[in-house]
Amino acid sequence: MSTLHLTKLIKAVQDLPSPPAVVMELLNRIDDEDADIQELAAKVSHDQALTAKTLRLANSPYFATQIKVTTLQQAITLLGFRNVRNIITTAALSGCFPNRHCAGFDWKLYWRHSLAAAFAAGRLAHHKGLHADYAYTAGLLHDIGRLAMVTAVPDDYERTIAYARENECSLLEAEREVLQMDHAQAGELLASHWNFSDSIRLAIAAHHEPDMQGAGFLAAIVHVANALAEQLATPEGGQPVPAVSQTAWLALDLNNTMYEQIAEATRTEFEKTVALEFA
Repeated sequence: MSTLHLTKLIKAVQDLPSPPAVVMELLNRIDDEDADIQELAAKVSHDQALTAKTLRLANSPYFATQIKVTTLQQAITLLGFRNVRNIITTAALSGCFPNRHCAGFDWKLYWRHSLAAAFAAGRLAHHKGLHADYAYTAGLLHDIGRLAMVTAVPDDYERTIAYARENECSLLEAEREVLQMDHAQAGELLASHWNFSDSIRLAIAAHHEPDMQGAGFLAAIVHVANALAEQLATPEGGQPVPAVSQTAWLALDLNNTMYEQIAEATRTEFEKTVALEFA
């Protein structure tokens, strides 16, 4: 891709419309232990599309409630504060990007991977005594640059997917070769444009390179969570799972037993995501 086309890609990513105000408030207050979920639910209820998607997720077989959830307040009662906040976050983010046609890109697989990384990040944060919901959100957002590319330049991303398939390389390598920009860089651009917190922006930017100077502890969590999610989604004999950075491994004070326990707990959640529909 020429410099001119790279400039066009950067502008296309930056031109993506900002999420609704209620979504930004949700993301900016995700680590606020005193956040009033009832107040948030009242604000979300004014957005009909977001409310409908939230209730659809709450009623999915994933949560297996015996009572049909018809209001956000009822969802809070049945599913609990943390579950509902995470459902709203997932519904809000999945609604920020129109499902553009991009041959070879699987939207459902994308969200399943993102949720697996979110589950894993939350568990890794809990292991370290950190804010699990904040890590969950960072995990959910880590590949948002890929969605930005698919939405902003779908034809170019089709060529990227085709290149990865033809050359038997990872999508990350194909992005760098075809687009001269990878999804971590695109994600950082979008995170800056949307005024995400610095820690989440850096976690997105460095989730493949947690050794990068100034990456931060959250980047180490998301890096390991991403590798774990890839491991769960990759069939035997498929693309190799990304190696985990030794720096991130040591920073999280992990050992093989703890990693396998977190992997097993995440696998249980991941297998349930087949019941979720995000469109």
